[in-house]
Amino acid sequence: MDTIASLFSFITTPVSWVIVQFHSMYGKVFGPDTGWAWGLSIVSLVILIRICLIPLFVKQIKSTRAMQTLQPEMKKIQERYKSDKQRQSEEMMKLYKETGTNPLSSCLPILAQSPFFFALYHVLNGIATGKTIGVIDDSLLASARKAHIFGAPLAAKFTDSSDKVAQLGAQITDVRVVTAIMIVLMSASQFYTQRQLMTKNVDTTVKTPFMQQQKMLMYVFPVMFAVFGINFPVGVLVYWLTTNVWTMGQQMYVIHNNPTPGSKAQAAYLERLTKHVTHHGKTRKRSEKTIVKAIVAKGRDRNEFERKFINALNKAGLAAQTDGTVMKSESAAAAQSEDGTTTTG
Repeated sequence: MDTIASLFSFITTPVSWVIVQFHSMYGKVFGPDTGWAWGLSIVSLVILIRICLIPLFVKQIKSTRAMQTLQPEMKKIQERYKSDKQRQSEEMMKLYKETGTNPLSSCLPILAQSPFFFALYHVLNGIATGKTIGVIDDSLLASARKAHIFGAPLAAKFTDSSDKVAQLGAQITDVRVVTAIMIVLMSASQFYTQRQLMTKNVDTTVKTPFMQQQKMLMYVFPVMFAVFGINFPVGVLVYWLTTNVWTMGQQMYVIHNNPTPGSKAQAAYLERLTKHVTHHGKTRKRSEKTIVKAIVAKGRDRNEFERKFINALNKAGLAAQTDGTVMKSESAAAAQSEDGTTTTG
């Protein structure tokens, strides 16, 4: 881990500088040598990084949505080559290449965070070994070595010996308990986030290698966090637990407001949208118009939830328009029929 972390030493100085700036702010409130000051500095670093990564997250969502538009073609490939798995995989990859989509785009945020993660590890390892690093000078180093989070030093690891923990002014039992709890929370939050994605926000009518990969990662990532977590300093565990919680909240927001077509989350969303639109007689938010516009454009390719939504609007005397708006429909007005075509009375 130390060797890998050293590869990202080029951003150690910027990362340490950001932490120090936050520490100077929190130190005035909680005291410069407290775990609160240093711990919140790491949490703030995560929040800053994740805010900067929002454009990448938006790109990830767009790429995911592009993948979803390919699902009808993917179904055809599955049916055509259902007895030839190798040919099926080849045709899938050909489709991805022709449309410019990337099934691995969901990994982009994790890859983008990796340099910051290893740089932070490099900083905390320097604190643990008593070495100044980046902009952390001797006085800040002494302060960081005194900082404890629930009795566990910022730079302590689960695997540290009693003597090494004692040098940091703590007891091995406190370190083991705190790190074990954080590792469990870190693994549990990762599992919940991935499981939420697989159970609520996936179109189960399409089986692809990408979906199988996501299902596998649901179990692999938590185990990886548990295995590698015992070698992470407390400060890194704070960083990774915070980013997991951010990811979980961010995903819950997306699932609730922009679900995958054909998923359980979409069924719940369209049910809420039906009640909202039939009550007000129109789409009020830009996001609602975007969803309705996409459903209207799909025509005959709508899934069962989308057809149910269109039919519910018709029964309420409303008609979805191509621009995403909804208008009251008289007997002679255009209405979207169940099969996706437009009929006039």
